[in-house]
Amino acid sequence: MPVVAHRIDPVPSPEILVERARALGPKLAARAATTEANRRIPDETIAEMQEAGFFRVLQPRRYGGYELDPQAFFKIQMTLAEYCMSTAWVYGVVGCHPYQIGLMDDRAQREVWGADASVLASSSYQPVGKVTRVEGGFMLSGQWGFSSGCDHCQWVLLGAVIPPAKEGDPPDMRTFLVPRSDYKIVDHWHVFGLKGTGSEDILVENAFVPDYRTHKAIDGFLCKNPGQAENNAPLYQLPWAQVFVRSVSTAAIGGVRGAVKAALEITKSRVSTNTGKVSKTDPMILNAIAKAHAQADEMNAVLDRNFERLMELARANKEISLEMRTLYRYQSATIVRRCADLVDDMMPLLGGRAIYNDSPIVRFWLDINAARAHVANDPNNFGADLTNGLMGEPPAFMFL
Repeated sequence: MPVVAHRIDPVPSPEILVERARALGPKLAARAATTEANRRIPDETIAEMQEAGFFRVLQPRRYGGYELDPQAFFKIQMTLAEYCMSTAWVYGVVGCHPYQIGLMDDRAQREVWGADASVLASSSYQPVGKVTRVEGGFMLSGQWGFSSGCDHCQWVLLGAVIPPAKEGDPPDMRTFLVPRSDYKIVDHWHVFGLKGTGSEDILVENAFVPDYRTHKAIDGFLCKNPGQAENNAPLYQLPWAQVFVRSVSTAAIGGVRGAVKAALEITKSRVSTNTGKVSKTDPMILNAIAKAHAQADEMNAVLDRNFERLMELARANKEISLEMRTLYRYQSATIVRRCADLVDDMMPLLGGRAIYNDSPIVRFWLDINAARAHVANDPNNFGADLTNGLMGEPPAFMFL
């Protein structure tokens, strides 16, 4: 497919993009109940995020993207999450896919963005697909869960393991890029939190995927991806996993900020009907709120520091060590559980009204706890690699 000449607009500053996210926030909060009831992000929200340029942040410049540092992307996500975590979750996942597509063969990039650079992709990286080798590529079948935002996307990125070509060879983990015409969306999203993410199942029945529309996990790990031939900015020198894992943990930091605002709203006027205690003079709730506020700030600071270091190395064309990668990977995995604990600590101190569905804090509480279910947010999956690395042993898990 020939590439249409895309309009290359001036790149807005991260500050401007965050201001746009902040301005959109009240609309997101007003739509939050409808978003949950419909179990998907409203079309107008996606259109507004497109108009604001949010999905272009990590997209290659030659397709009209901004190629900004990841810190800008995550600041937008955290800001959106202060108002609606479901929206921020979808933005984080769908918005980071232009980065991965930019790492793929240019033929795949042209098929996705050649005619329309605003086209979006969802994903499910569960390695559950059945793969058969055929001439020029693979036949792919399977049913994948948790494809957030899929209703708004025309492509999907799906995980699968290719059986070894020769006995004794290691299996080949890849992501398969599949067009909307080759899959069905199965309505399966009935959950207690992150209800509005529309994380439905994806069903593929014997679809042909050419080899160039696959992304090898080992290429992402080694930072030697086909797309770097055309997209050679320092941004695309980063390990793919370092970008993706933060996309499913960072919304929780914004969620804590939203929960702190909600807790302050309750605390300012609450008087216990049972004890007569005034919440704004209760040191327990005041300290719980202070802890949540301070630790959200600390997690944000570590996120910024980590990507500043990664981008500094990428710009200098220097190797990113496994020690750094395992540490950053583990730190990302701890975020959601830490955030859930912070909100859990505030909830029982805010009284019985806090658990009602119309409470300003309850949605953040449920959404952050739901985010714990993502495999990337379980630090137990990655702590061994960090500790073994400190002892000089190689990592067992290569998604770093």
